Formats: sequence, C-alpha cells, structure tokens
Amino acid sequence: MVLKISLLILFFAIMIGVGIVCRKSATNVQGFVLGGRNVGSWLTAFAFGTSYFSAVIFVGYAGQFGWKYGMASTWIGIGNALIGSLLAWRVLGRRTRLMTQHLKSATMPDFFGQRFGSTALKVAASVIVFIFLIPYTASLYNGLSRLFGMAFGVDYTWCVLGMAVLTAIYVLVGGYMATAVNDFIQGMIMLIGIVAVIAAVLNGQGGFSAAVASLSKIPCESNPDLNGAFVSFLGPQPVWLLGVVLLTSLGTWGLPQMVGKFYAIRDEAAIRKGTAISTFFAMIVAGGCYFLGGFGRLFGDKIDYAANGTPVFDSIVPAMLSDLPDAMIGIVIILVLSASMSTLSSLVLTSGSTLTLDIIKPATEKAGKSMSEKSQLLSIRLLVLFFIAVSSFIAIVQAKSSVTFIAQLMGISWGALAGAFLAPFLYGLFWKRTTPAAVWVCFIAGVLVMCGCMYGTFTKTTFISPFFSSPINAGVLAMVLGLVIVPVVSVFTKVKDEQSVEEMFKSYDRTVTVRATDALEEE
Repeated sequence: MVLKISLLILFFAIMIGVGIVCRKSATNVQGFVLGGRNVGSWLTAFAFGTSYFSAVIFVGYAGQFGWKYGMASTWIGIGNALIGSLLAWRVLGRRTRLMTQHLKSATMPDFFGQRFGSTALKVAASVIVFIFLIPYTASLYNGLSRLFGMAFGVDYTWCVLGMAVLTAIYVLVGGYMATAVNDFIQGMIMLIGIVAVIAAVLNGQGGFSAAVASLSKIPCESNPDLNGAFVSFLGPQPVWLLGVVLLTSLGTWGLPQMVGKFYAIRDEAAIRKGTAISTFFAMIVAGGCYFLGGFGRLFGDKIDYAANGTPVFDSIVPAMLSDLPDAMIGIVIILVLSASMSTLSSLVLTSGSTLTLDIIKPATEKAGKSMSEKSQLLSIRLLVLFFIAVSSFIAIVQAKSSVTFIAQLMGISWGALAGAFLAPFLYGLFWKRTTPAAVWVCFIAGVLVMCGCMYGTFTKTTFISPFFSSPINAGVLAMVLGLVIVPVVSVFTKVKDEQSVEEMFKSYDRTVTVRATDALEEE
C-alpha cells in the first residue's frame, strides 16, 4: 500500500509541476489553445496518441471486444495504428496545419465557418461538440472505480474527484503546452505499463503458448461450429469486428480533439517524424490493450455477471489484474490514470476553447462589444472547469445509481462527432467544390443516425436492423453516409465564394525561402 500511494503522489506532483513550468506559454489565447503553433513532433505525436487511447479502451473496450472476438480483437489495435494514426497523419496532417493557419482558425467549428463562409455552420458545429463531448468526457471515468477499489479500497467518488481536480490544475495553469508535456510523460508510462502488464498476465497463465492452448478450448456461443474460435485469425464474428475497427480507426479523422493536434504542430519535418512516432505508439498501446483483452475468457470464473448472465465487461480487465504483485498493480493504476487524464485534458480544452472562440466571442462582438484577450482566456478557463465538473458529476451519478445508459454513450458520442464532421472536414481540405449545403446535410444525417440509435437503445427497440442497433455499427453507418452525402449534394449545389476558396487552396503551394545552411543550394 505504501508503494502504491507513493507512486500516486509522485505522479500527481509531476503533473502539477509541469503545469506550473508551462504557465508562461499560456498567457494568450493562441498559446493556451494551440501552444503558439510551435509544438514539436514528439509532443504532438504523444498528445495525439494519449488523446486517442483512454481508460475506456484499456478497461472497457479491451475487455468487451476481447471477450467477443478473442485474440482477433488485436486487429482493432492494428487498425487504430494504421488507419487511425498512420493514414490520419499522412492524409490530414500537412493540409490541416497549412489551411488552419491560413484561415487563422483555432478550432474545428471555426474551420467550418471560415472554410465555407458560414457563421451558422460554425455555431452548429460548436453545439454538436458541446452536446456530444460531455457524455464522452464522463465515460472516461468508467473502469476506474473497479481498479481503485481493487488496489486501495477507495470509494469511486474520491477517485473521480481526485482525477478531476488534478487535471483541472495543470490544464488551467499551463494550457495546451502543459497538456502536451504531460501527455508525453503519460504516454511513456502507457508504453512501459502495457508491455509489463501483458508479460505479467500471460506469465500467470503459464506463458503465451499455454494461454493460447487454454483459450482454444473455450466454446463460442455465437459460432458453436467454429472450433478454437477465440484464437482464430478473424474471430467468430468478422463482420462485427470490422465495424469496430472502422469506427475506432477512421472515426478519429472527424474528432475535434484529435484533429486539433495538427493545428499546433511546428513544421513539415515535425509532421513526418510525428507520423512514425504516433503509429508506433498506437501499435504498442492499442495493439497491446486489445491483445491482452483477447485472453479475458480465461478469467471467466473471476468476473462479474449481470442478472441475465451477461458478463459485466468493465470487470474483465480488473479481474485479469487482480492477482498481480502490488508493484505491478501500482503501475496499472498509474497507467489507467495516465490514459484517462490525457484524454480528459484534451476533451475539456477542446470544449472550452470551442464554446469561447466560436459562440461567446462572436456573440459578444455582434452585440457591439469587444472581447479582450484576457476575457477570452478567463472564459476558456471557466468553461474548462465547467466541463470537468459536469462530467465528474455525471460519472458519479451513473456509478451510484442504477442508470447504466450513460456508460453506453461513448460509442454514440464518438459516432455522432465522426459522422457529422469526418466527411465535411476531409472533403473541405481536398476538394474545392465542397459546398455549405453538403456540410449541413452531413451534420444533420450524422446526428440523426446516432440519435436514432440512442433512442433504440433507450427504448430497447430495433434501430433499422439488429446490426445497426449497436452504437459501433451505427457510427460506421453515419461516417459512410457522410462520405457519400457530401460529394453528391455538392454536385447539385453551389460553392459560396469560388475566389475565396481558390485563395485558401493556394496556401498549400506557397513558396518558403530557407537559409543556405538549412538546405543545399541549387547550381
């Protein structure tokens, strides 16, 4: 216990210390929100990765999908690395950095407003962010209760409050730069921790070969004719597995807290280096989490079950870790805290800056008043505090009551944000003919699909078909619809200001002069 508490105190001290050291970079809006657009490759890559993978992945998704698909769930982590990280950086990184700098936009809603010449689009995007990031943020606390209860016997409420207060301190004091530096530290903990945990868990099962042999003997309820289903190449339900891969990988292209990392990166060289670092990080952390979860059925006698006999998925990973040595349990706690706090800080910073810069500031200026830099910073900080408080409250209420629906909102929030934003953002960066009307239709379609899924889940009715009643598959449907809707509607509608769009796209081709010491001179 002394060792575990000492590790926690050291972790908390480092996080707060980083916030204090980085406070000088948060004296203006650009510094607080984007780190002055001068963040290097390592910090940006780790900020991207740690915002991507939270405790929901480690405790919830790894346990849930590992139980359903066995070792084949590792494909989810591989997809996250190749599609969600490598391709995201290669396709979006450079164009996002150049276009957003040209438009002077600091948030995704502001990008939509500037790119398509519509204040209404900016406000609508801000409202979508506000509505769907709150339940997403609240879901980050899921899984912490069981791990802290196992390690310390501490009530869940105190775990949530402690995490919320600590995150608030370093985000409010140091802004984006403090978040990025802490993300780097937390990312290193996650890299080392996941490798150590996998080795320890498999060692407890007699090693890798023995664990695989035991897993191969477990029958599969969904596909009883498939022998060794949970060690097969694509698992017992490959189509459902593909849906998970697509939502958790391609979906990141439309998440504002993820795309925002490209706004802040320093230069072209940092983007190239960051691509490799981010992909490696995702392969180890995400691949490791889902690989570990694939062995969850070996602990079926230790997990919790609902009254109808269904496994409580959040109990699977904690059950796998319960017999580890105290030192390893301490590492796991720090790992999960790191995963949760890094994503939490990114989400609340995105939410606070979006509401201030895209709704409050324009509304103030429209009323004939100016909003000073100091007032904008104060507003962002207050809203960051508000989002942390609200998400903490929701998480505590969900844990202390019989309300279980909130815990399912992670997939719905992710699907709504990606369904609404992915296609307009992607086409907006690459295709001059993308129109405001197409963006409006995509916003509406993405939100309606996920609201329909949410209604079906809440009322226990079928949404479209049993396949799309799953928030995961409904989210994929929303994204695919957007990728089809935007070009089709754009063909039949008009670009608002063609000359302005031409100027925007020239930002990709501008000439940059460097010193001879930085590049070889041509003859």
